[in-house]
Amino acid sequence: MKYRVAVLGAGSWGTALAQVLAENGHDVRLWGHRASQVEEINTQHTNQRYLPDHPLPESIQAFTEMEQAVKDTDAVLFVIPTKAIRSVAKELVGALNTRPVIIHASKGLEQGTHKRISEILLEEIPTEKRQAVAVLSGPSHAEEVAKHDITTITAASTDQKAAKFVQMLFMNSYFRIYTNPDVIGVELGAALKNIIAIGAGAIHGLGFGDNAKAAIMTRGLAEISRLGVAMGANPLTFIGLSGVGDLIVTCTSIHSRNWRAGNLLGQGQSLEKVLAEMGMVVEGVNTTQAAMELARTMDIEMPITQTIYEVLYEHKEISTAAKEIMLRDGKKENEFSLTIF
Repeated sequence: MKYRVAVLGAGSWGTALAQVLAENGHDVRLWGHRASQVEEINTQHTNQRYLPDHPLPESIQAFTEMEQAVKDTDAVLFVIPTKAIRSVAKELVGALNTRPVIIHASKGLEQGTHKRISEILLEEIPTEKRQAVAVLSGPSHAEEVAKHDITTITAASTDQKAAKFVQMLFMNSYFRIYTNPDVIGVELGAALKNIIAIGAGAIHGLGFGDNAKAAIMTRGLAEISRLGVAMGANPLTFIGLSGVGDLIVTCTSIHSRNWRAGNLLGQGQSLEKVLAEMGMVVEGVNTTQAAMELARTMDIEMPITQTIYEVLYEHKEISTAAKEIMLRDGKKENEFSLTIF
């Protein structure tokens, strides 16, 4: 069955997901705020800034006007930076003429409030303007999805009908979707793994090898699970696609902005220079601050997150920080595992 879907955000991931939907036969509207980019998508059928030299389906229509993009839609997909979610959601409310399913594929926590993205969407989009809210997340690089590399991710919603609807919209021979009712766990896994990816990149930049990489990923997963369970997540979610799966892909690939940012930090560059050089949003930077504030409020131990916070926000020298975390008091590895499983 053919549905009309508006994709809000014409970055790499938004464009790749628009391609999946178009190839599945849906009527896809892609919204972006740069007129030149929208014109390129409509006339050249490319998005050179985010997916260089990659042809897009000609059926994708791009718009700068929100009302045009979301007119008569069955679903609206947010794929924009976390800091813009609330303002774009407010804009969407005035533009809707249907009650679509709301989906998001963004990964982060709101600064100040520490809220998950679905919480923001539920706050800003009243029930008379929408159906259920769902999350699309998991181990996925836009560059690989665009060229049809095999990818499996999760559609999470407290409304199982909505989760299955999202599964049906996106699933095909190279893009497989599983459903999960644990929205809290899926969103926290997606957001917090970006912090660990900065650390994994820094480890590489400092010249350490696979042993250190395995250590930070494994102990990083323990931190993600510790905070996630304290916030109400199902611990099993963190050994699934949106937990360990997303952690692996983000901590091991040069496609990851967070890994690349950490790698540059490990090589001695300042945060300001790194962010300027990246030229795109590095969600893990803001998420580190939000997660650290949450951990302190909830009295949750997150030593890797704290170390990365100190490097990013307190200007601690990165090699010193790496040494200090290794010299912490000895711990039992399975202390937390026994608590949650």
